[in-house]
Amino acid sequence: MAANSNPTVRKRRLGAELRRLRQASGLKSKEVAERLMVSQPKISHLENGRRAINPRDVRDLCAIYGVTNQQVIDSLMRMAKESGQPGWWNVYGDIPQSVFVGLEADAATVHAYEPMVIPELLQTPAYAHAVIGETIPLLTAEQAATRLKVRLRRQHRIYDPACPLRLWVIVDESALRLVVGGPDIMREQLEHLNALGMEPHITVQVLPYTVGAHPGLAGRFSILRFADSPETVVHLERFTSDLYLEKPSDVQHYSVMYDHLQAQAADPDSSRDFITEVTKTYADAASRP
Repeated sequence: MAANSNPTVRKRRLGAELRRLRQASGLKSKEVAERLMVSQPKISHLENGRRAINPRDVRDLCAIYGVTNQQVIDSLMRMAKESGQPGWWNVYGDIPQSVFVGLEADAATVHAYEPMVIPELLQTPAYAHAVIGETIPLLTAEQAATRLKVRLRRQHRIYDPACPLRLWVIVDESALRLVVGGPDIMREQLEHLNALGMEPHITVQVLPYTVGAHPGLAGRFSILRFADSPETVVHLERFTSDLYLEKPSDVQHYSVMYDHLQAQAADPDSSRDFITEVTKTYADAASRP
């Protein structure tokens, strides 16, 4: 998906630019809300990218902020128009993590740490089906099928010949040992993981039990960076809600954590050998009567 067609990222970037223009004008969000005759929370939601904005409102805000460069105004209005267009995931209805899916679709690089399961972008259909079905017991069959379709559609991003996602994942040994769906599914999954790890834009490292305590004990997280923006987003996934961190201090904290995890994990070649050895145990288990 082209960067300029992603509504989630467009809303966030447009909001950030409008916030910058407001701050440069010296106006408080309350003052802007009064001039537009809207609530102050609406201005905050627009600046945080949580709400779509129409081109007319962008034009009015530019006038309030004293923006006179017509090229800047036209660019922001065009961004507002694009941010109102639906993303590919909208055809699946109200899906969880829609914000993350939008960010992931536009990211240039993703660095992810996964302590318990194989990262979603690298899952086989059978493994993904088992994970979804076994971890969310209240899902209906239809909801589970929709989540599976979305997860597999997200994987197109790493196969995009024009702009493949640069993906670096650190997988805890627990994710290799936890039997999801049975030995046959695990064997297929680990073989798939090793095959993808051979791709030039995908790096896989295993964090073995022997490293002991490490920064990843706090849980899974992803760091997303974008090609045409200095913005970096840290994504923390929770069972019922997600958290997105963008403050420089938070991003720095998780970046340092990831650097430590990279240093403690086995290098990519050793990780491939490690995964191969674990794969053999599933092959042996599947062959037993």
